[in-house]
Amino acid sequence: MRKDIKELIQANKMCVMATVSEGDPHCSLMTYVTDDNCREIYMATRRETKKYRNLIANPSVSLLVDSRQDTRVGPSAQTRALTISGTFQRNIDEKKMVSVRARLLEKHSELKKIFNNPDTEIIVVKIQAVQLLDGIADAYFEKVS
Repeated sequence: MRKDIKELIQANKMCVMATVSEGDPHCSLMTYVTDDNCREIYMATRRETKKYRNLIANPSVSLLVDSRQDTRVGPSAQTRALTISGTFQRNIDEKKMVSVRARLLEKHSELKKIFNNPDTEIIVVKIQAVQLLDGIADAYFEKVS
């Protein structure tokens, strides 16, 4: 994965997650963290949410990360938008679960109550492809193995 794409993912704290079930799309604003190589994205949600039910029914996920809130970029800079295609992964081992919860709490301490709720599930999205739109015309696509 290109360095600038990794930096865009790691510099942000929020994304829009799109799920679908029975042909009906659903978008959710989500906080996230990544693994060190930007191959997986971790989020948390309660099990009774529509997004979680959609993920169980259809593990295909699309995430949108953009540069609108990047304070390092001046107001005249073009917005960069990254679409991430991935797959929801279930049943991660306990050691990884503890590590992911710690990362989420470190980056998003304001959501401690949600992360520590027993009805909260950790969502793991394995990245399969990325598409970066730099401004309105410059696009780059990459499959991630």
